[in-house]
Amino acid sequence: MSAVPRGARRVYARRRLLIVGAFVAGLAVVAASAIQPPAARAARTSAGAAQASLAATLLSQGKPATASSTENAGTPASAAVDGSTTTRWSSAFSDPQWLQVDLGASASITQVVLNWEAAYGKAFTIQTSPDGAAWTTIYSTTTGTGGVQTLNITGTGRFVRMNGTVRGTAYGYSLWEFQVYGTIATGATLLSQGQPATASSIENAGTPASAAVDGSTTTRWSSARSDPQWLQVDLGSSASITQVVLNWEAAYARSFQIQTSPDGAAWTTIYSTTTGTGGVQTLNITGSGRYVRMNGTVRATVYGYSLWEFQVYGTGGGGSGGGCPVQSDTPAFGPNVHVFDTSMSAATIQAQLNTDFNNQKDTATAQFAANRVAELFKPGAYGVTANVGFYTSVAGLGQNPDDVTINGDVTVDAFNASDQGNATQNFWRSAENLAINPSSGTDRWAVAQAAPFRRIDVHGGLNVFPASFGYASGGYISDTRVSGQVASASQQQWYSKDSTFGSWSGSVWNMVFSGVGGAPAQTFPSPPMTVLGTTPVSRDVPYLYVDGTGKYRVFLPSLRTNASGPSWASGSTPGTSLPMSQFYVVKAGDTAATINSALSSGCNLFFTPGVYHVGQTLNVTKAGTVILGIGFPTIIPDGGVNAMSIADVDGVRIKGLLFDAGTTNSAALLTVGPAVGASHAGNPTTIQDVFFRIGGAGAGKATNSLVVNSNDVIIDHIWAWRADHGAGVGWTTNTADNGLTVNGNNVLATGLFVEHYQKSEVVWNGQNGKTIFFQNEMPYDPPNQAAWMNGSVNGYPAYKVGAGVTSHEAWGMGSYCYFNVNPAVNSYHAFEVPNNAAVKFHDLLTVSLGGVGTITHVINDTGAVTASNTTPSNVVSYP
Repeated sequence: MSAVPRGARRVYARRRLLIVGAFVAGLAVVAASAIQPPAARAARTSAGAAQASLAATLLSQGKPATASSTENAGTPASAAVDGSTTTRWSSAFSDPQWLQVDLGASASITQVVLNWEAAYGKAFTIQTSPDGAAWTTIYSTTTGTGGVQTLNITGTGRFVRMNGTVRGTAYGYSLWEFQVYGTIATGATLLSQGQPATASSIENAGTPASAAVDGSTTTRWSSARSDPQWLQVDLGSSASITQVVLNWEAAYARSFQIQTSPDGAAWTTIYSTTTGTGGVQTLNITGSGRYVRMNGTVRATVYGYSLWEFQVYGTGGGGSGGGCPVQSDTPAFGPNVHVFDTSMSAATIQAQLNTDFNNQKDTATAQFAANRVAELFKPGAYGVTANVGFYTSVAGLGQNPDDVTINGDVTVDAFNASDQGNATQNFWRSAENLAINPSSGTDRWAVAQAAPFRRIDVHGGLNVFPASFGYASGGYISDTRVSGQVASASQQQWYSKDSTFGSWSGSVWNMVFSGVGGAPAQTFPSPPMTVLGTTPVSRDVPYLYVDGTGKYRVFLPSLRTNASGPSWASGSTPGTSLPMSQFYVVKAGDTAATINSALSSGCNLFFTPGVYHVGQTLNVTKAGTVILGIGFPTIIPDGGVNAMSIADVDGVRIKGLLFDAGTTNSAALLTVGPAVGASHAGNPTTIQDVFFRIGGAGAGKATNSLVVNSNDVIIDHIWAWRADHGAGVGWTTNTADNGLTVNGNNVLATGLFVEHYQKSEVVWNGQNGKTIFFQNEMPYDPPNQAAWMNGSVNGYPAYKVGAGVTSHEAWGMGSYCYFNVNPAVNSYHAFEVPNNAAVKFHDLLTVSLGGVGTITHVINDTGAVTASNTTPSNVVSYP
């Protein structure tokens, strides 16, 4: 089937609309300030004055908060510690009621400020506790006045609460803000949580070392059944150790030592016992070191050693999670995140879904707009339909897909009359981590690039083409089960990974499968099916979920080798999790400085939907850092800086970001490792559902989009796009040389979409690289042949393997040309590789879209010139 190239589609100018929108938004802010009630202004001024007078530190803001009750879902406990006087906690209409905050460590309390809403406490106490169980009263009144009450008091504790006994009104208790001031006690910081952990052995894949430092008492590390065995944690830098807490499973240690080390090699014992008791052992000890380990020498049972949690407290450190100031486990995600639960009516949920879709659906106006939205469903069943527009993420908040069931549809189609049945611009949207019972028996996900369909259980069929049977161009499925048939019909190319299908139907150019049960047989080129039985190395994406207590966590799936089928096929995805208390939630107003401060203190990042300009590079330096985005958060570098840089460390995970080039040229948008360094095979960095854009939303420039210098990196589904339509598009306007440059060794790319760059789209210099699925369109707009020459060779290869590479392998590779500015332009070949028996390519093709321009060969000097009737030139294997 012939294609409709994106270069032939409409270009929508939006500058005037954006300027008008910004002006209206500015008026709205001014108006809101002008009409604020005098009482509210006075209350906030009073609170501000109270805060300004303090020498102590505000300890409570953003910390985990709980309450005896809430009036409704819109007035949670967390709203009283979120720093906003426009959100509030309110309780049920009864006595007594309480609100408490966990400061994360023991603190000396000097002041509490209560900013009451109209429903205040007449009689209440302020209490502290070391553990949230035993409470000490440090203030009491029976004559509460409401308003803003500033209480200068003295006490100590990790937990602080307002315990209301008599209400001042017929309503409940209601606080705009509950602020606790003081100083954290020395030596009380939890340093180990979320840090890289290793062990002498593990019992099985479900009990890894990392499970003992993930903050969850439902996951554990367990060892082999022999002596000795050890578990150690890397705090990231040297720390002073004051306490170690061991939460043993039934298989505990009779004899063990706690040891520290500056380098993980030379160990000093700071505690030793031969009479271990099991249970929860709290050891008040003194020592220093970057590494801390439990070294077990005699088991108390016939089993191995097993720890639910291994907690190290002290000062210093600085690895991912360890030094992060404790954040809330029930954070406020901001106005662009809609969280649904089963207490809400279907009509209410559907109304919000419809509003979001109407704002995001129009290809002419929404494709390059700044709107971003995430729609999150707590566990349960919902009778709704989610039509998914631009920059929209739909996701379940269960730990596994079937925890959230949509009895309806999650749909992408050629929605607009202006699309004329064409789905080839259905970019930037996603569905994840839920089950679908389609209303008609078959769901529809008719998308192009940057539209992942992950961790979905479809109880029926799935169509990935528009209802009109119009054009569709490129897509990605992973970690998914479809009980019925997946039908591609007009889809030009598609990659499916680690999934199970009832069956597959249809093909146009390159359909690629790795680790997919129910995939068709290998038949390239007729029909063009490329099928690998397994994915060599795979790790599913990190994702947000709600645990059994209502707190948010981020699950981190385990690494798999020779993967096949969904990671959750046995009922649950193996892996560990981190509490949201170790994530800094990035929201509107955050700058590069605030984000870098969070990173340097050891926080992971959770980006909420929005557009973020950064005037300095975001530096990810700590092993194991997790950066997770929902709703296509977009990072734009200003002043020519690189947007983000990842150090050459273990286990960084980045998922769900869109990097958009700024108006001043950046050398790169994202870099991984400053140079080729150590092996990271045991815990690689993963770049997943990360997208890059040069132009389209406005003029942008970046020499490189993604540069990978580290070894063993997994690039799992990227779309690097130099825009061929939209604003700021032209040969000298949105300039960009390369989409992806790989210098590291043993790098794996699964799902590589790279388009329209002005030199080689992909340059691969590292040894032993692998690519499964490559979809490419060459630049549409070379003005003439002289402007697009690689030395004396016409054009640039889309995928170039460096001359010094001796080992490389690739499967399912397609490159297309559409030189619409000057159809006389030619590219000599699409793939350029060293002639070496260990550099192997399987199932390649080139296509001239509509016969507009030509590609002379497919790979090196092999393969026929592209035909004028949009049929592929195929090469089954090379050499």
